[in-house]
Amino acid sequence: MSGMSDWNASIIEEFRANEGRVGGPFEGAPMILVHHRGRKTGRELVTPMMYMQDEQDPGTVYIFASKAGAPTNPDWYYNLTTAGKADAEIGTETFPVSVTEVTGADRDRIYAAQASRYPGFAGYAEKTAGIRTIPVLALHRA
Repeated sequence: MSGMSDWNASIIEEFRANEGRVGGPFEGAPMILVHHRGRKTGRELVTPMMYMQDEQDPGTVYIFASKAGAPTNPDWYYNLTTAGKADAEIGTETFPVSVTEVTGADRDRIYAAQASRYPGFAGYAEKTAGIRTIPVLALHRA
């Protein structure tokens, strides 16, 4: 297992042991486990990440393909956009979701809101400026 896989596995274990809450750098942040299938391998994967609840629609949450400000999108972004569906685990509940990419002014507004709540996201955007725009995906409860 790689270092990132080990780290994700420990976050997933802590998430499930604490009804969706984790500590460390994610202390107090809203966390989600996204269940998806590798588009090339077909393997079932689970990726922990922060999310932001839509203020008008309780059935929609947003996730951010920041990859900590890396110059490329994370693999899970391509898995989700290719499939158009996944399962989301929030707290103790797991449910199916459809996946859509948010673009334009809506994407900018949502990303800015997340960056104002969690300044690390502003730093990720600075790192990727001129290289890529960090994608925002909407997960809609099915």
